[in-house]
Amino acid sequence: MSMDITFLGTGAAYPSPSRGASALVLRRDGECWLFDCGEGTQTQLMRSPLRAGRITKIFITHLHGDHLFGLPGLLSTLALRSAPEPPRPVDIYGPAGLREFVRSSLELSHTPPPFPCAVHELLPTPEQCPDGAGLGSLSAGSEGAAVPGPAGRTLSLRPGQTSYLLEEDEQLELRAFRLFHRVPSFGFVLREKPRPGRLDVQRLRDLG
Repeated sequence: MSMDITFLGTGAAYPSPSRGASALVLRRDGECWLFDCGEGTQTQLMRSPLRAGRITKIFITHLHGDHLFGLPGLLSTLALRSAPEPPRPVDIYGPAGLREFVRSSLELSHTPPPFPCAVHELLPTPEQCPDGAGLGSLSAGSEGAAVPGPAGRTLSLRPGQTSYLLEEDEQLELRAFRLFHRVPSFGFVLREKPRPGRLDVQRLRDLG
């Protein structure tokens, strides 16, 4: 398995002519996973060797604008892609409230994506919401016809757990963990699983 990371934006609060807002892409095995999607992410993608059509997963750390205002535009652009093969489904992960943001943006702009798009919400713990923001009405999320495909999972932290399991296959494990900010926030850890070596130990011994 090969992986590489491309930083599309490292700016805070707003993009500048020379630096985009928060966004980076992890590329692995022909897929691109996008972490945060600040304003200007599409422009930065066009300047990079990456292809937006290969994005299959998007992870939003928190719901401040400089981390997600580029998301509705990116999804609309993905809807315009044309290819002989069927469009790839897109999974989106982020804090509670993200599903409603995506649904409202696409519904009000009349740009429903023609591909399955599931929004998976992470429920924050009370410690992440000192003033109650992020709990209550946001925790329920929302479903809407503007986001085709499954509505997505709602993930909560069970007693004794320290992280949320998001994805797992034979090669890697992807988890989210709590961060403490002015709004509910999450970090993401990608852990490669151990792989057996390819050395022929017995043959090495026979050769001394």
